[in-house]
Order: sequence, then structure tokens, then C-alpha cells
Amino acid sequence: MRTSTRTLIGIAGFALTLLATAPVRGDEVPPVGPPLVVPRAAGRIVVDGRLDDAAWQQAAVLDTFYETYPADNTEPKAKTVVYLTYDEHDFYVGIHAFDPEPGKIRAPFVERDKIIGTDDNVAVFLDTRNDRRSAVELRVNPRGNQTDAVYNDSSGNEDLSPDFFYDTAAQLTADGWTAEMRIPLSSLRYPKQAENHWGILVWRNYPRDQRYAFHSSPIARGSNCWICQSRELTGLTGLPGGGHFVGAPYVTGQRLGVPRNGLGSTLEDRSPKADAGLDVKWTPSASNALDLTINPDFSQVESDVGQIAVNNQFAIFFPEKRPFFLEGLDLFDTPIQAVYTRTITDPKWGLRDTGKLGDSSYTLLVTQDQGGGSVIIPGPTGNGFAPQDFSSKVLAGSLRRDLGASYLGLLVTDRENDGGGHQVAGHQIAGHNRVAGPDFLWRQSEADQVTGQLLVSDTQTPNRPDLFPTWDGRQLTSHAGHLEWLHTGRDWTWRATVQDFGEDFRADEGFVPQVGFRAGRYALFRNYYPQSGLFRRVQPYAVVRYIESPDGELIRRQTNPGIQIQGQHNMATGVEVAVRERLRVGNQVLERSNVNGYFQIDPGRRFSRVGGNFTLGDSIDFANGRVGQGGDLSLFGTLKPTDHLALDFNADRQWLDVNAGGSGGRLKGRLFTAQIERLKATYNFSARAFLRLIGEYLDVNSDPRLYTFPVPARSGSFAGSALFAYQLNWQTVLFVGYADDRLQNPLGVLQRADRLVFVKVSYAFQR
Repeated sequence: MRTSTRTLIGIAGFALTLLATAPVRGDEVPPVGPPLVVPRAAGRIVVDGRLDDAAWQQAAVLDTFYETYPADNTEPKAKTVVYLTYDEHDFYVGIHAFDPEPGKIRAPFVERDKIIGTDDNVAVFLDTRNDRRSAVELRVNPRGNQTDAVYNDSSGNEDLSPDFFYDTAAQLTADGWTAEMRIPLSSLRYPKQAENHWGILVWRNYPRDQRYAFHSSPIARGSNCWICQSRELTGLTGLPGGGHFVGAPYVTGQRLGVPRNGLGSTLEDRSPKADAGLDVKWTPSASNALDLTINPDFSQVESDVGQIAVNNQFAIFFPEKRPFFLEGLDLFDTPIQAVYTRTITDPKWGLRDTGKLGDSSYTLLVTQDQGGGSVIIPGPTGNGFAPQDFSSKVLAGSLRRDLGASYLGLLVTDRENDGGGHQVAGHQIAGHNRVAGPDFLWRQSEADQVTGQLLVSDTQTPNRPDLFPTWDGRQLTSHAGHLEWLHTGRDWTWRATVQDFGEDFRADEGFVPQVGFRAGRYALFRNYYPQSGLFRRVQPYAVVRYIESPDGELIRRQTNPGIQIQGQHNMATGVEVAVRERLRVGNQVLERSNVNGYFQIDPGRRFSRVGGNFTLGDSIDFANGRVGQGGDLSLFGTLKPTDHLALDFNADRQWLDVNAGGSGGRLKGRLFTAQIERLKATYNFSARAFLRLIGEYLDVNSDPRLYTFPVPARSGSFAGSALFAYQLNWQTVLFVGYADDRLQNPLGVLQRADRLVFVKVSYAFQR
């Protein structure tokens, strides 16, 4: 490491030490309530949203709530009462959300997992492991719609991809709204013992002139955890010890139409194609779940939101949407993203075991991936892609040991390629990638925590130079390390991060597009909380970041001051300035200065959200290695003309002007303009049925004279789809859909590329 790097680390460490010794003002925070005894249900409960069953009269009552935003643990603007009880099969939650102005309740019908902060809802966080680090999150709105997730306190991630079986019903009332939840105990994971102790945290979202947050426990400003504030539930005795079984077979059918004589010609329908598969879950105990899948259907019923990929330095990340990877997702949530399940593109079968033994939690996944898609080939200043033209056997496992409020973990992944290689000295080199190493969280207090991870990889590339030049059977061994200290306080927040990735490190089961660097990032934030006016939180900050090669060669260096603001109507906005940022592109170091920002606001019940992002100033042409002037402007919004209809729009426009030199330096102009527009219209007939239409248009205009390699002057596409869905639960579904894809010809005319009609039926059998 060169002296400059050591100097930066020393200066940052000295500055943070000074800040750590500065006085930090903190208001007195009320204590979390005492343990709450939950009695068994005194009778039958019908989940209809009415709270009129006699059993609710003997239920435990949770009625002390705190306004945690924008106020600081004060009495809420509206009263909330939560009732809790259980029987031999289910855990029940009753909710009475009082409202002084019921006419202002925002209660649209929405799809599953689409309940967000623009509308009234209540979220129940259940920490059934009682480790105060992660929880199952179950939301309900005044229409009885559902959203479920896993919340991870150590990272602050709220993962909406998991789905759980639970029933909800709700209704609007003269004094607000009421709701009921029936949560099968088989959907939850808890240790087998005579009496279980759980944790619960309830969050009511109350959007009016502000987006008010009411919590059932006080949440200190600057706290680095939420689930740690859960109130303890006791009295849970005689809970079932497992034995639950779910089998969910599915059948799909599709008919594909393709051009008969090339793009733009008449479409010709191919023979109909049918497929079938099976998902099975068995819980031999309440703390252990086994998942089996055979030929799973990983089709994405809703396509990814389009992103412009014309001028990017590294691969674009897309979130996971597929339902198979349900259990134990928080165990794969580590500082280095060594597990990214979308790398498993076409599994033939899969098996997973997830459970908890004492203070240890684990998950182990094995599957056979039939290939397809692309493999990221990482580098220090950019990444490449190679076709995954072979099948593989994949393993991913995680073990985590609780140590009070901290933990120690171990992560292992392995991808063994099945053939597909050429013969070398009479042997076929198929290749493999194996990664292993520990990770940890040390939570000293609610203000300070340290996280870290160290991984070692062993790789033998496939012997397929026809797919990628460096895939020649070579052996690679290297490491990746991450260490971070986070301090969160009412007035001051800072984060110090250091990373070290060897140039031969590979994580083919993860999302690691950059290797061969050492990096440091130091961020300091100052928090202000105005008591009146438009703003509720003002946060100026500064970020210093450097990235260099292992021998000290500059890759990136930047100093970015900025400010973030939160305010009325859930307003969030911020501006950041990049001052003379230096960035290596190929063999040269380029410099740029620009400004970027964002904004979002929830204006009201009908125009529920609008926002956008922008970047203006210097922009780097990564493909040709030069600096130009450009920008990126994106807008998004949601309009709800009625409580049944929602219109979502997204638009993004990028452009870049360059000087390409040439005769007399006169060859200059617009390198490219790219824009993408997407409109989604959803009509929700009820909490179970909806019709959705999506249209997405991409248009790219380029000037081939300004490129150093051939490019088309015009390219683009259009994707349209229609889907009708009926869902009793997340595995009992009926989907009927139609898709139409078109591509631009050199004249900019959209020509039909294919069309697809499909149907899917799945039913969950439970015992």
C-alpha cells in the first residue's frame, strides 16, 4: 500500500476519533414495554375484518404507540389498538386503526406486495427466533391486501421477495378501519420448547400532510436497529412441533409466434408447448424446513423495470423476484454479495434445508442449473460477460451463530460445471468456482456496530475460449475483504468502510462485478430536525472515497459534499456535487465534475407519488475512453384515479456530447441519446384478482462517426404485455397472459419480433 493510501486512512481515522469524542446530544427515550402475556384463544375466530368474535375480548392488548416520525417518540395523532391471541394451529392479530378523519383514509386495492408508504397500512414484525436481529414482516391495508417480507436488522434490508401463507381481511368503519390476520404457525420458524418467547413490533403508516410513523415501541433517533426494540411476547405454550406439508404442482402452456421470413415478416405460430413441475415444503419441526422443487417455473409474471444499458461501466443489478428462494434469505445477506440467486438461471431441480439449532441458524441450497444467461467476468475498471453455455451443479450455504446482540457467520458457495469444455491433453476441463469465508456483526450499542467479511475463492475457468478469451482452463485463487464501522446518532452519523478484492477473486454465485482493488469510503452526516415548516429533517454530509489497484495505481478518487432533506407529504430530496472526480478508464485517468440529485413526494390520495433523479455536467464515454458533456434525467409517478385503478409511469433519458477530434478538431456532437418509457396500468377487481397492462418503449439514436467501433445509427424495442391473475394465496394462482415484442429496424420502424400467449395454473395442497 502506498503512502498516499495510508495517509488517507490515517486522516480519516483521526477525524472520526475526534468526532467520537465530541458530545452527542440525545433526548431521553422511553423504555420498551414489559413482556406481554398472550393467552390462548377463548373460542373460534372468523377472519372477516370485524373484530366481533368473543375471543378478542380475552386477547392480549397492545395499545401504547409512539409517533417516531416526524416527532420523536411522542403521542401519535391517531390511536391504534392491536389484539393478540393464538390456538393450536394459528397466531391471530386484530387491528383497530382509529382515525379522527376517516374520509382521508387512503385505501386503494393493490396487488400483493404493493402496499407502500403512500397509503394507510399496518405492518407486524414477528421475531419468532427471539434473536432481535431479523423478523417476518406482514402488512395489511384497509382493503385486506397483503405485503410480506423479511427484515434484517444488521443490514437494514427489507426483502419483499419471500412469501408466506397468511389470511387477512379488513373493513372501513365510522371511526377508522379494522383488520384481522390469521398466521398459520406452520408459516413461522421458532425453537421447540415448552414456552416460546417471541418479539413483536407493530408499525402503522399514517400518510396525511406528513407520512407519520407510529410504532408500538419507542425508536430512538439514530438507533442502528429496529427489531432490537421489539416487545417480548410470552405465554406461547404447546405450539405445534412441525409436520406441516405443502405440495404445489403447476402446469403451464404457451404458444409462441415468430417471424416466418425474418424480422418484420408475418408471424407464424409454433406448436403449443406445455410444461409442469412441483414445489414441496415439509417442516419436520417448527425450527426446520425442507424445500424441494422439480422443474420449477421461474418465469417472472411482471418484467423488470427497464434500464438504459448504453454507457455503463459495470453490470446492472436487478432484484430477485422468483419465489423459490424463500427460506433463510437473511442468512445470505452479507457485506459482500457472494450469493445472488438470479445467477441460477434455469434450475432442473433444487433442494434446500433451513433451520435453527440452539443459537445457530443455517441454510443449505443445492440445485442443478441447466445454463443460459451470462456470467459476469469482473475487473478493476469494468466487467465483461460470457455466455453460460453449459449446465452446473450449484451449492450455497450459510451458518450463523448468535452471540448476544452480535453474530459470527460462515458462507460457502460452489458451482461445478458439467462438461462443455474442450479436450486438453486428453482431459476435459469443465471448470468450477468455490468461495468460503467468515462474516460477523459486532453491535457494541444501538449507536455503534462493526461488520466484516473475509472470503477466499478457488476457480478453474471452463476450457471455452470460444465463449471468452480468458476461459482457457486457468487456475485462479484470491481473496475479498470488507470491514465497516457505522455510528448512528441523533445529531451525528458516520460510516467508515475499507475493502480489499484480489484481481483473481471470483464469485460466480454472487454479484461482484469489480475485483483487483483496494478501497476506502468515509462519510460524515450532520442531522437537524426543524420543529415547524416544510422540512422535518435536514442532513448535510460529505463523502470521501478512493479506489486503487493493489500496487497503488489510481482507479477512482472523489470528494462529494451534499445535502439530504425530508419533509411534508413524504418529501425526500437531495443534491450531491462531484468535485473533480478522477476515474481510470482503460489505460488513462479521466476527470469529471457534475451534480446529481433526486426528489420524491406523495402529493395526495389520487396522485400518490411523483419523483425523479438527475445528473448534469461532465460525463464519461466509457466505450471510447473520453470525457464529454451529458446528463441523465429520470421521472416516475403513480396516479390512482379510483381505488381500483393504478397508473404507474417511468421515463429515463440519457445523452452525451463529445469532441472526437478528427480534421481540425471539428468532429464533435451528440454521441447518443437514449430514452425509455414504461407505463403500467393495473385494475384490481378485488384483493385477489387483477388485470395488468404494460407497455415499454426504448429508443437509442447514435452518431456512428463519433465512435471508434461500428454502431447502428438507430436501435430500440417495444415490449407490451397483458396479464389477468387470480390468486387465493401466493402458490394457488391462475395467470393468463399475452406478450408482444418488437424491434426497430435501421429506419426506426418497429417490426414484430414475436408474440406469446401463455397460461399458468398452480394449486397448493396443505396438510
